Order: sequence, then structure tokens, then C-alpha cells
Amino acid sequence: MASGTFVTAVNCMDGRVQIPVIDYLKKKYGVDYVDMVTEPGPIKFVAENTDTAVVESIMSRVGISVNKHGSKTVAFIGHDDCAGNPVDRQTQEQQVRDCISRAKSWGFDIELIGLYVNKNWEVEPVE
Repeated sequence: MASGTFVTAVNCMDGRVQIPVIDYLKKKYGVDYVDMVTEPGPIKFVAENTDTAVVESIMSRVGISVNKHGSKTVAFIGHDDCAGNPVDRQTQEQQVRDCISRAKSWGFDIELIGLYVNKNWEVEPVE
């Protein structure tokens, strides 16, 4: 087990969203580190579950964070102006909710949350 405390973010590879998400999660959960599982538009892949290789890769990397780093929380994140998933906020928020539903079947004993990074690069919860 790694030293320090961790949460996990399934986040876009877009560099603009990394720091806001890390800062938000570290502050909200009082953790030392945020493991980043990145893809271009990952919520689209997990929500739609059409590219099983990508979904299995994301799930495997989440598993490393949970099983090796002791992460107890996994966040799925959408964001404004996503090149890998160029859909509106409402669609991305639904994809985030769909990710949470799908990830419940992955078998990890974790809290699942959804976030959205708005056009001002501020992190907001997805209910």
C-alpha cells in the first residue's frame, strides 16, 4: 500500500482541467494525492460502453488506484470545450451519471462522484 492518502479522477487528458480537479479533490477529501486516469473524453467511453478495450483499460487503472493506493473515492469528470467529447454540458452531465451507474458494477468498495469543470475552469458537483 502506498504512503499517503489518495482519491481517483477519471478525467479528460485536457491539461486545462487537471489542476482545478486536483485542487478541488484534495481540498474536498483532505487527501495527499489524486491518481489521474486520463483519456480524451473518457466519460463518453464509459457511459456508452461501446469501446470495451478503452473501458477495460480505465477500469484496470481505477483498480490499481483502489487496490494499490487505497483510494476510497472515484470521480468521473466532464468539462466545457472538450475536444474528445464535443457535446453540451447537459449531455456530459448525463454521461457522468451513466458512468457512476456503470462503475457500480466494477466491484470496488468505493464512493463514486461526478464533477463538471465549467467554462471558467471551476469544478462543480454533478448531482
